[in-house]
Amino acid sequence: MQTVWFGLVAFMLTAYVVLDGFDIGAGILHLVVAKTNDERRLVLRTIGPVWDGNEVWLIAAGGTLYFAFPVLYASSFSGFYLPLTIVLWLLILRAIGIDFRAHVNNTVWRGFFDGAFSLSSILLAIFFGAALGNVIRGVPLLANGYFFEALWTNFRVGPHPGILDWYTVLCGTVALVTLAIHGGHYVAMKTTGEVFEKSARLASRLWIPLVVLTAASLVATLSIRHELLANYRRHPVLFLVPATVVIALAWMRKAAKGSNYTHAFWASCLYVAMMLVGAAAALFPYVLPASTDPAYSLTIYNSATGNYSLTLGILWWSLGMLLAIAYFVFVYRMFRGKVSLEKDEHGY
Repeated sequence: MQTVWFGLVAFMLTAYVVLDGFDIGAGILHLVVAKTNDERRLVLRTIGPVWDGNEVWLIAAGGTLYFAFPVLYASSFSGFYLPLTIVLWLLILRAIGIDFRAHVNNTVWRGFFDGAFSLSSILLAIFFGAALGNVIRGVPLLANGYFFEALWTNFRVGPHPGILDWYTVLCGTVALVTLAIHGGHYVAMKTTGEVFEKSARLASRLWIPLVVLTAASLVATLSIRHELLANYRRHPVLFLVPATVVIALAWMRKAAKGSNYTHAFWASCLYVAMMLVGAAAALFPYVLPASTDPAYSLTIYNSATGNYSLTLGILWWSLGMLLAIAYFVFVYRMFRGKVSLEKDEHGY
């Protein structure tokens, strides 16, 4: 059951990054592709009915983590207290930026809220990427299962690193560029005119940096933790995951050159999902490796709740997921097609 719940938590986190990733990406590009008030309203209308629903996946994943792996939840939330507080404030600031600009008819305040939306989206992408980098790299866990990390120390990878070092900054940069492309494809898929052209052009220009950063992150990851290849050697079928990442990158490029941004968006969805699946496959069965002593690492076995709870929880989780998936299918079907300023959509 521990393996099943590892897969379920990984699925929910992947769903969050894929879904909320494109509206975070829209925020990253907001001030670049939209210069006038009408253009910025158009970008906001591309995500208007879905951005807050997408964030529910993060809340649900956190709740599931607390239920299935309470030791991991307690350890990570104590050790990552500072960055989690920063992320919470960024999520609040982003929501304020989206909602308040539609209710204040003042040029200065609209500019402030647009800046808040864009800046918080940029920092969220970086912090989420750095968070994944911390998990992959390992944290200074103690024998009691707890740890503390400063925001940064000497920017080196070692037994007692900071939250930010050269590796986690690299992971944050990969996340920033990935979500910018993901958001660019989504905005291009949903718009026409100047916003469409700017979004498509920017996403296309970021493709080569994404390829370079993907390769660099792979080399960097294996240089600091070469043992992450163990599962791949043990189960060669897993090499289909990095192969799919390459296919997704090629599909992304081909679709963009053919101006088929629906396919480009699906390609970036596949890329994001496979990068996360690849990381989960490499880490398994570890959920929080220790950089101090491997014996202190948290795994799915020493951090999970009891088998009875895990077994019973499958029923309630399945019912909840059926309702959530039905809701998202309904919303996205109702919201398909291009957006425009002619319709009075959600006040944006």
